[in-house]
Amino acid sequence: MPTLSRRGALGLGAGAAAAVGLSGCGTLTGSDGSGGVSHPSKGSDPKPSPKPTARPIGDGSTSFTGKQPHQPGKPVPLEPGQAPPQFVIFSWDGAGEVGNGLFPRFLDLARKHDAHMTFFLSGLYLLPESKKRLYDPPNNPRGASDIGYLTDEHVKATLANVRRAWLEGHEIGTHFNGHFCGGYGTVAHWTPAQWRSEIQQAKAFVKEWRTNTGWTDLPSLPFDYDKELVGGRTPCLLGQDNLLPTARELGWRYDASSPGGRQVWPGKTNGIWDLPLQAIPFPGRSFEVLSMDYNMLANQSINSTKAPAHNYPAWREQSAGAYIAGFQRAYETNRAPFFVGNHFEHWNGGIYMDAVERAFTHIAREKEKGADIRMVSFRQFVDWMDVQKPEVLEKLRTLDVGQQPAGGWNSFLKSPSAPPSATSSTSSSNAA
Repeated sequence: MPTLSRRGALGLGAGAAAAVGLSGCGTLTGSDGSGGVSHPSKGSDPKPSPKPTARPIGDGSTSFTGKQPHQPGKPVPLEPGQAPPQFVIFSWDGAGEVGNGLFPRFLDLARKHDAHMTFFLSGLYLLPESKKRLYDPPNNPRGASDIGYLTDEHVKATLANVRRAWLEGHEIGTHFNGHFCGGYGTVAHWTPAQWRSEIQQAKAFVKEWRTNTGWTDLPSLPFDYDKELVGGRTPCLLGQDNLLPTARELGWRYDASSPGGRQVWPGKTNGIWDLPLQAIPFPGRSFEVLSMDYNMLANQSINSTKAPAHNYPAWREQSAGAYIAGFQRAYETNRAPFFVGNHFEHWNGGIYMDAVERAFTHIAREKEKGADIRMVSFRQFVDWMDVQKPEVLEKLRTLDVGQQPAGGWNSFLKSPSAPPSATSSTSSSNAA
């Protein structure tokens, strides 16, 4: 089964080993735990999705079923003086179900709170290990992978959950394939042409799972992946520079691979929305941590996934507190979108999954109290960004981490063409 990867260091703290934020390179573990505390109830189900009429694509692994269900209304530009919503995007790297129940656990949580997320699917999670030589990774031997291939049972479970995710309104992006983060074959050294090959193969494993598995008794995935795929996150947050030219040629709309981002309004790089993981407050520590489970682990247990259990309650509290602090800082000041990335894992007794669930529930409850919070996928977020007036986005980008708009939102955005102005909030906190 896949194991924890320990590569891609990125310093965010004061220089000591414990004060290091590691780029999101942890991958699935094949544990059988469900992730700690008891799960929330599903609540009352929403109205069932209309059963689409499927038009098979290719070998029938995927199909066109019409417009994706459960999408938000058409986005509109902000009115003069209108405060922007607080966008919150939870995303998952790998997005494979390995029997620990984490994929459906978080689908249930999102459904309970009428929220959407992005699942960055690793193409290899739909490829049986018996067919691994179909994968020809750049600068690596044929069939090689730094994450494990799933069992047939887990491939089937992944297919079922990916299908459910799309039908419930979530986005299916890509985490590519073999997750190479070190040595000569690392994705950091791949050329634009090699990234194109990797993307083509990742798409092929999704579009041809029926041929590759020989399974004819399972339903097709209900989307056209050529149209569905508009963004991804690279392994260990490496290789973005050479990925972006290819991503733009392929019509991608965003990339979520930048490490060490700050909680400010994003812009575009090479014509693609650049949506990085962010440095957020780390309660009780003098430095900040990237908004991902692996980075919490790296700073708490120095990469150990099975540290002594007496640490778990405090670490769980610290991790949940970090996500909540990052959200609060943005919501109470510059309203920069809050990006969170994680893996379906059971590290340190599942405390990071519990922390994500607690933070997700905290934010959802604020939304349900009437706050203008939108828990969406990356694609839904860039749909909103694409209709905003450029001068409004430029003004939003003048707000630094923890900065409040001078005179309040009505004054700050009343006249977008006016010179930008901002005041600093006392809650500002920024990593070195």
